[in-house]
Amino acid sequence: MKLLVIGAGMMGSAAAYDMARNSAVESVTLADSDKKRAKQAAARVNKLTRAEKVQAVELDASRAKDARKLMSGHAATLSCVPYFFNLDLAKAAIDAGCHFTDLGGNNTIVRKELDLGRKAEKRGVAIAPDCGLSPGMASILAGELMRRIGGKAEALKIYVGGLPKTPKPPFGYQLVFSVEGLINEYCEPARVLRGGKMRDIEPLTEPERFHLKGYPELVAFHTSGGTSTLPETFRGRVGECFEKTLRYPGHFEMIRSLYDLGLFSSEPLKVGKQEVSPRAVMSRIMTEKFAGDEPDVVLMRVEAHEQKPRRGLGDILRREPERKARVLAFTLYDEYDAATQMTAMMRTTAWPASVVTQMLGSGAIEQRGGIRQESDVPAEKFLSAMAARGVKIGYSEENR
Repeated sequence: MKLLVIGAGMMGSAAAYDMARNSAVESVTLADSDKKRAKQAAARVNKLTRAEKVQAVELDASRAKDARKLMSGHAATLSCVPYFFNLDLAKAAIDAGCHFTDLGGNNTIVRKELDLGRKAEKRGVAIAPDCGLSPGMASILAGELMRRIGGKAEALKIYVGGLPKTPKPPFGYQLVFSVEGLINEYCEPARVLRGGKMRDIEPLTEPERFHLKGYPELVAFHTSGGTSTLPETFRGRVGECFEKTLRYPGHFEMIRSLYDLGLFSSEPLKVGKQEVSPRAVMSRIMTEKFAGDEPDVVLMRVEAHEQKPRRGLGDILRREPERKARVLAFTLYDEYDAATQMTAMMRTTAWPASVVTQMLGSGAIEQRGGIRQESDVPAEKFLSAMAARGVKIGYSEENR
């Protein structure tokens, strides 16, 4: 099995590492617009894996024709470049007859990719967007909880955050993935289910306290993109569905202030004789101010709340005790790995994407056309794959 990774940054190099250590993978092509960066990343991966499976090539992700040519001959391609490249890359993959996965990052782009499903299916190709942490792993786990709870739930709740292990004021945050993806989460609408109906709500809203045993109190709030296709898939079967981002106390208020000032807007402003968008400025500032290489952690909790059993007249007359509803949950906690120098975010974002890409390439996922993580990825195989990689995902059931 020959695999292609586009983008040799943190996520791309981590995905290439994960692929290269699989004996079923014959070779990995690591492509980037900066060939020097691609070569350095490939050399590092080859050293870590003690193999020579990874080859570096130069590729401008905006040049779809070049991408299509490179994809030919590969079983599957994983895109680890910013989300705005993914639609054209997905089209190129279909033309090349190559399965395609990406890390997502934008609901509109993801839906356009899934709209290519019929054309992809005719070519025997699978298009699987949103394969990272959340959406991605969180979606797979949510789908599995829905199967275990019987197909219907009062609520599906996802809480996830990538954080510095030791926060530094004033923001208590460290950039652990694409700054464009981060800003997109902070400024685009969040898609949720309310009363069983889909709604787009304002991001950076409804903050709540979040507690995870053994970890300091955090704040959870709505951001864009995390639910991906979950509201569509489970509409009519789930009353409430949302994903909230986790941050240390104080971060939410500061980011919300920037949002209220319009500093994430893409609309250009005239400053003197030049035009510049506030988002472009904030992207540059956040890249500099949020940069860091301190050890990080990733926390995630995915919950399915059972519909509360109704207490009928017969139950009351018989003085039957009120039956409690179950809460089924997956919980993940992961840390920076000093041995490989890979962040927790790399391990929990790039590795799940790599697993799904390999499943497509090997035929473990037989579905063709548009792939939805929650319904089309075999959860038990996915959980086993993550456990084999040392990413521990706990499961629990409790009555509430």
